[in-house]
Amino acid sequence: MNQHFIKNIDFSKAIEMKSLVEYQEGQVVSRTLAQGKPLSLTLFAFDKGEEISSHSSGGDALVYILDGQAEITIGDEVFSLKEGETIVMPAGIPHALLAQEKFKMLLVVVFSL
Repeated sequence: MNQHFIKNIDFSKAIEMKSLVEYQEGQVVSRTLAQGKPLSLTLFAFDKGEEISSHSSGGDALVYILDGQAEITIGDEVFSLKEGETIVMPAGIPHALLAQEKFKMLLVVVFSL
């Protein structure tokens, strides 16, 4: 038996990543693909107006926008990102996300070993 480190996704199959998580009215939906000490991979779908309030992480967090548009605040700076764009939220710096319109993202968080 092979041990798998990635979950909740088909293996050896081409998939459009943004199809793996669906929008739900008034909600933030997530799908964890990997969770461990060195990193986590999570897909998110935000309905318009939904948000994750300001918080900080113990790892560097890379956001890749798969669909839609998001407002991302890092420290005191506000960024508007759209499909195809990415940004890194540094470890220990407060950050927040707001759905300016519905959006989907891949979140990759890398932690120190």
